[in-house]
Amino acid sequence: MQSHDELLKSCGEVFVNLNAAQLYEHAVYLEEGVISEHGALIVDTGALTGRSAQDKFLVEEPDSKDHVWWGKVNKPFSPEKFNALKARVFAYLQNRNVYIQDCFAGADEQYRLPVRIITEYGWHSLFARNMFIDATPEELENFAPGFTVVSVPDFKADPAIDGTRSGTFIVLDFSQRLVLVGGTEYAGEIKKSIFTVMNYLLPLRNVFPMHCSANTGSNGDVALFFGLSGTGKTTLSADPERQLIGDDEHGWSDDGVFNFEGGCYAKVVDLSAESEPIIFEMTQTFGTILENVGFNPDTRSVDLADRSLTENTRASYPRENMDNIVPSNAGGHPKNVFFLTADAFGVMPPIAKLTPEQAMYHFLSGYTAKVAGTEAGVKEPQATFSTCYGAAFMVHQPAVYANLLKEKVNTHGAHVWLVNTGWSGGEYGVGKRMKIEYTRALLRAALTGALNNVEFELEPFFNLLIPKSCEGVPSEILNPRNTWTDKDAYDAKAKHLADLFANNFQEFASTVDDSVTNSMKAS
Repeated sequence: MQSHDELLKSCGEVFVNLNAAQLYEHAVYLEEGVISEHGALIVDTGALTGRSAQDKFLVEEPDSKDHVWWGKVNKPFSPEKFNALKARVFAYLQNRNVYIQDCFAGADEQYRLPVRIITEYGWHSLFARNMFIDATPEELENFAPGFTVVSVPDFKADPAIDGTRSGTFIVLDFSQRLVLVGGTEYAGEIKKSIFTVMNYLLPLRNVFPMHCSANTGSNGDVALFFGLSGTGKTTLSADPERQLIGDDEHGWSDDGVFNFEGGCYAKVVDLSAESEPIIFEMTQTFGTILENVGFNPDTRSVDLADRSLTENTRASYPRENMDNIVPSNAGGHPKNVFFLTADAFGVMPPIAKLTPEQAMYHFLSGYTAKVAGTEAGVKEPQATFSTCYGAAFMVHQPAVYANLLKEKVNTHGAHVWLVNTGWSGGEYGVGKRMKIEYTRALLRAALTGALNNVEFELEPFFNLLIPKSCEGVPSEILNPRNTWTDKDAYDAKAKHLADLFANNFQEFASTVDDSVTNSMKAS
């Protein structure tokens, strides 16, 4: 393990493991943020309000390079360039004050990773404190970081000198166990860089790292929720009737599921107390960071509907501020696994039961859709495929993660479901978004086993088994074709999406059995 203590020797004052109140004081004094009327810290991340996926690189070094899925996701960076960039970042921090949080990623002590987060901003240190797992005073006495993240938002790289794509960079070196993040104030890069690290380390130990949320019922039944941003992963796992394990990143070992994190990082645009009471309460709580959320500068009242800075407004808060959490931050083996998609074409069913082969197919596909207006140039729904529901963070070949899913699901007998939280009755602009109360009713029926006792029918375009009835849900919406006035238009749109799936899956066909590739074709 490398502690990179040489950096700390040349810095100015080093603030180590400050608590939330202390970091609030620093952030406000340094004008990094302001305090809302309810006690949350409001910050503005500047020009970048989301991840910079094109600016992320992995150092191509001997020990890891043969394991890496090189390509558009994992772009190589030379060791020489990394060391030169590291020297420039360390020189930049000379005589500057920095903040340190020593903490852990991974609630299971067998697999947890000690991480040291060194930040230029005080509020980034609070973010790290919220999102990672606290070390006890005894653990801090001899803390030895297994990985270090150095975040320097005000340092801009020079592509001509540093070999980066732009002034922004996120570069991971597994040999030095070091991540350099610069040129971006978006705090999500800090946590996602460590998620990337866990996605590399854990499969080497036969542990399945997952971009999913997790909760558990009163009888200990664990459920997983996979999904890309905007599909409901955080919202649906924050269920008042169930206890939360975590909202974003987990591992599945031979002993069960464990959270990587000590906090939650929820999208909050248009959030309401009625539809999402638990998360809404967190936006009103001391210790929460609100990123790019609109507010009245005079009253400090927050407007969660304000999207003037970004659609990607966020709240970061520690699990300990929530009432309905699993204290151990872990659970047993999942009984149900849900793949969430926000289908803006309006042709996917509200829920479908997947065969093991279909589970692998949809996991490798990782489908959701962008809607018009969310990004420049998006005029109509666009399919998005992110393998393993998190391609940006997968280091190994996708088949490595898919085979871990298959092994875990088959060994422990989990039921796998595909859930559409997107549109019904037509595509975006014509149909309407699925009511959250219907989605919650469908999930409840799956979780209690009620859906196992109803009649199913086979949907022809995606070869999916869909229930004909479910308590609390109008039966006519369960088959999406029934919700369209123009049936021919539905058929054309469904065929279009099915073709997009097939074209996307060609990349993975050679890595799986034919039964997986053919699982979406009607028999």
